[in-house]
Amino acid sequence: MTAISDLLITAITASIEAGRSIMRLYSGDIQVELKDDRSPVTAADKAAHAVIQQALVETGLPILSEEGKEIPYATRKSWSRYWLVDPLDGTKEYIARTGEFTVNIALMENDRPVAGVIYAPVIDVLYAGDVAGHAFHLIQDASRINRNSLHRLGDFRVASQPASVTGGIRVVASRSHRTPETDRFIEELKQEFGSAALVSAGSSLKFCLVAEGKADIYPRFGRTMEWDVAAGHAILLAAGKDVRSYPGYAIFPYNKPDLGNGWFIAR
Repeated sequence: MTAISDLLITAITASIEAGRSIMRLYSGDIQVELKDDRSPVTAADKAAHAVIQQALVETGLPILSEEGKEIPYATRKSWSRYWLVDPLDGTKEYIARTGEFTVNIALMENDRPVAGVIYAPVIDVLYAGDVAGHAFHLIQDASRINRNSLHRLGDFRVASQPASVTGGIRVVASRSHRTPETDRFIEELKQEFGSAALVSAGSSLKFCLVAEGKADIYPRFGRTMEWDVAAGHAILLAAGKDVRSYPGYAIFPYNKPDLGNGWFIAR
């Protein structure tokens, strides 16, 4: 069985190549289509999916991607190891040209995230995590990295900063998916910690801020899909943090018959 660290390197290189394909289209006219669920999709989503598919298929593992064909639960429920991919997380941010969109790739094992990559091509920053090795990596100028340098992945290992809740708590909130329930939860945090400073970010960069220690908690009280969360969850686990279902704080489930998620807290 291929080592998780080697598969992580494959995912990193795939995410960087996908980011390049996205950036080649970013400066041109953005044509938007609507999928059956009325969510937007662009040529960049499709191009990134094709790049990642080509890179990951060589691993021999199944690939579950937002832009791939639908795979029945009867088929995927028996998978022990597979890739869970969002080729362009934050399509709305991409369309609005905010720069806050990412490429997300997670390696799943027994329906748990064991490695993950989040690459933000506009700022050229990549986050990666290896859960088994408790290794959290942050790579600046990621597009300059080649596969040989990635075999020294430990050079990019960083320590996540602990939560800083003394005298207040830092809450990372979605720019485009705030809900009344989220606002009420933030008010409760203010009461508990004295103050709550809001940190805004788009796409899965919210997980990365918590992993780095630039935010303490990320509540998400709205619908997401498994591929929106898995890579960030792996990175958080590698950084000594977690994603839990809310309320109840149960283990966050994956590979469900319905790939939609319930509410969660990342911290």
